[in-house]
Amino acid sequence: MSVAQKTIVKTYDDLDGSEIDAEGKSVSFSFDGTSYEIDLSGKNVAKMREDFRVYIDKARKVSNRGRGSARSEPAPLDTKAVRAWAEEQGLEVSARGRLSSELIEQYRAAH
Repeated sequence: MSVAQKTIVKTYDDLDGSEIDAEGKSVSFSFDGTSYEIDLSGKNVAKMREDFRVYIDKARKVSNRGRGSARSEPAPLDTKAVRAWAEEQGLEVSARGRLSSELIEQYRAAH
C-alpha cells in the first residue's frame, strides 16, 4: 500500500510572527553598506514602504555600474521557494527566520 504525503511550507513574518499572506514577501534592502533580507506580511511590507518613503523621496539612486568590482550581487532570493525546495530535498529548514548560508548555497547551486 502506498501512502501519499503533502508537504506544506508556511512562512512567518519576522517582525510579528504572523503567517505571511499572499501580499507578503521577502524584502531585500541595504543600509550602511550591508545588505539585509526580511520576510514580511503584506501589512508590514506596506508599513516598511511608508516608513522608508521619507528617505527614498530625498535619496539619489545609485547604479552598480562603474564601481570597479568584478563581483556582482546575487539575485534576491524567494525564501518561500528556497524553503519549498529544501523540503522537497528532505533537508531540514526552519519555517521562519533567516536561512542558513549553506542552504542558500545549495539552492543556488541547484538552480
